[in-house]
Amino acid sequence: MIKQLDNANEEVAKQIFTIFQNSYKIEAQLIGTLEFPPLFRSVSDIQNAKTHFYGFSEGVCLAAVIEIVIAGKSLSIDSLTVDPSYFRKGIANKLISYVLEIMDFAEAIVETAVVNIPAINLYKKHGFVEFKRWTPAHGIEKIALAINYA
Repeated sequence: MIKQLDNANEEVAKQIFTIFQNSYKIEAQLIGTLEFPPLFRSVSDIQNAKTHFYGFSEGVCLAAVIEIVIAGKSLSIDSLTVDPSYFRKGIANKLISYVLEIMDFAEAIVETAVVNIPAINLYKKHGFVEFKRWTPAHGIEKIALAINYA
């Protein structure tokens, strides 16, 4: 079941934080870094975020979270995390499909590490195409992908 999460609620923010930590530790290993910026977000950062969070629950357990921003007709996927105990169950695919279906947008954008091939392939499956590569100050080479309906 997918529903919008109230990240301002401390208990909900703690659940989001736990999934972020569990998932991003695996991604940091995949990338080959100990200095992975998403791991530095705190519960307070999540509570104060002005983004929208949607969660996929299996029973009473929150299994995955997608974080998005809507600005005008632009949709940005800021994070997509699945708790490792729920990997390979198609949950990330369901969350992407959900936000692409319910949101009114002309363009959707996502960024990830160039070496995160599973994420890149997942986004491409949804019609995203690469439009940019760069290396920010933290040193992890990134790729940006987009869908443009305009």
